[in-house]
Amino acid sequence: MKSGNQKSEGMIGLEIHVYLVTEKKLFCNCLNSREKGIKPNTNICPICTGQPGAKPLSPLKEAVEKATQIGIALGCSINEYLPWQRKHYSWPDLPKGYQNTLSGSAAEPLGVEGKFEGIRISSMHLEEDPASWEPDTGNIDYNRSGLPLVEIVTAPDFRNSKEVVEWLKKLVHALSYLKAVDPDAGIKVDVNVSIPKKTERVEIKNINSFESIERAIDYEIERQMNEGNKEKHTRRFDEKKGKTERMRSKEEAQDYRFILDPDLKPLVLKKDFIEGIIKKMPELPTVKISKFKKEYKLDDKALEILTQNVDIAEFFEDVISKGAQVNLAASWISVELLRVLNYHKSKLDSSKIKPEHFAALLKLLEDGKITPLKAKEMLNSFYPESKMPSAGEGKINDEKEIEKVALESIKENTKAAEDYKSGQSAALNFLLGDIMKRTKKRADYSLAKRVLERMLR
Repeated sequence: MKSGNQKSEGMIGLEIHVYLVTEKKLFCNCLNSREKGIKPNTNICPICTGQPGAKPLSPLKEAVEKATQIGIALGCSINEYLPWQRKHYSWPDLPKGYQNTLSGSAAEPLGVEGKFEGIRISSMHLEEDPASWEPDTGNIDYNRSGLPLVEIVTAPDFRNSKEVVEWLKKLVHALSYLKAVDPDAGIKVDVNVSIPKKTERVEIKNINSFESIERAIDYEIERQMNEGNKEKHTRRFDEKKGKTERMRSKEEAQDYRFILDPDLKPLVLKKDFIEGIIKKMPELPTVKISKFKKEYKLDDKALEILTQNVDIAEFFEDVISKGAQVNLAASWISVELLRVLNYHKSKLDSSKIKPEHFAALLKLLEDGKITPLKAKEMLNSFYPESKMPSAGEGKINDEKEIEKVALESIKENTKAAEDYKSGQSAALNFLLGDIMKRTKKRADYSLAKRVLERMLR
């Protein structure tokens, strides 16, 4: 990757934690409550709160499928035999005293030796999340305890913060295409930083915004350049102070006392299971962008909008396959369709707008059977469920018919007509709007404008 314009560079690796979108938690039937504002300690049970004698259920199949999707998207080799480990540590957020994970000294990660956007992926694995603990108050919310998450470990291939943030944005975009990760839950990143041949590695824990990641890396590189660093240890980033601070010595694998979990059978991912996941995988953003650029010759602005969301990208392709003209479809999807969805504060996958209905609407517009204003009005009625559109009475292209409507508008809006004649050009728009209203948006807009201008000379 290209380097940024920074004075100092380091050797940087990432440990990225992303929450999976599932109905339930990983080892129990409690709901996966990712939404903010949920009352603390309501989606809990004896299993996810670590009550004595409580045993975990078999891992949630949905979580295993989505974690496998992520591994494939990252170009990893998928291991087929995955023993569960217990990772021990003593913090208030871990009610059992250990975390169930597919990482550890005797574990086989779900995915290994991948590569994404030029960065090597050392491993990725599935595990459960601890609870949410507030050290300042001592309060613990177990709603998050047991949520399924994936940890992605990169090689130390980054050299500066700009590279890291640029890459992370591409990763988040790609994962959103899989619909495996909750985009609103954000990401939690541990950053490992050292200066090649000069300092020992430092791990900065639990950074959860792109801005903080960039600032923490910049500070730590400069700190190590100025102060050196002879011992591996763990630090935290203080956002208010804009600096990293020492927390503790760095834990090694033996510190976690990994053991095989006797309550959980190893995961066995058969080849037909993995092949089935691959067949269902959507094309990732880089593939879509390349295809749209090559096949449809779209400009950069349209490319950015149409490939931002997998549903929009696939909807565009479906509309084209139904016979819609490429540029017209690109324009109406990226502007008008998104306008309707934004107005209703909705997403495409939450509506029942069908590509064949949208393509039919564009065909009516392209053939001149309806006006753009009428098409917009009809599109408004597509939400929440579309139907096959009809031209109805159709577009008015007859000049004499438009003249009659214009004459009526001028007679009933004499002030606007006089204002236009006196040089107030905005008055013409008022009269045009009145004509479109009288014709139920069926009048040809350009023709109506020419007729008005001629009649008001």
